[in-house]
Amino acid sequence: MDFLSALKVSASGLSAQRLRMNVISGNLANINTTRTIEGGPYRRRDVVFAAEPVSSTFRDTLNSEIANKIFGVSVVDIVKDKKEPKLVYDPNHPDANKMGYVALPNINLIEEMVNMLSATRSYEANVTAINASKSMALRALEIGR
Repeated sequence: MDFLSALKVSASGLSAQRLRMNVISGNLANINTTRTIEGGPYRRRDVVFAAEPVSSTFRDTLNSEIANKIFGVSVVDIVKDKKEPKLVYDPNHPDANKMGYVALPNINLIEEMVNMLSATRSYEANVTAINASKSMALRALEIGR
């Protein structure tokens, strides 16, 4: 793997994890949202990742296929959770149904915080990899002097 490929892999990871953190932040911000434009409570969102070749030209793609395949990460989709909303008894809430229950988003605060911590650690790992690649490249340049 060359220097630029290593940077491309880490950069793709940074972009993917940044988007993941934004989606998680949106989930946390809407943890009590009972009314949306689509109707009903907010639906938790999650990011779907996929491996993606880190080549820009046909020659790079061909060489990557022949040699060791180098993949980065890309965001394929942001999906809405299919779980049913939580029903909480609160007859005074403006969105309560006839029986006094309010449909709240099925978002678990602890799960979202763990996901945020995981995304943050992955982001930090990619920053560390970029810094290590830069350091190795600088050392290689110093050898040539």
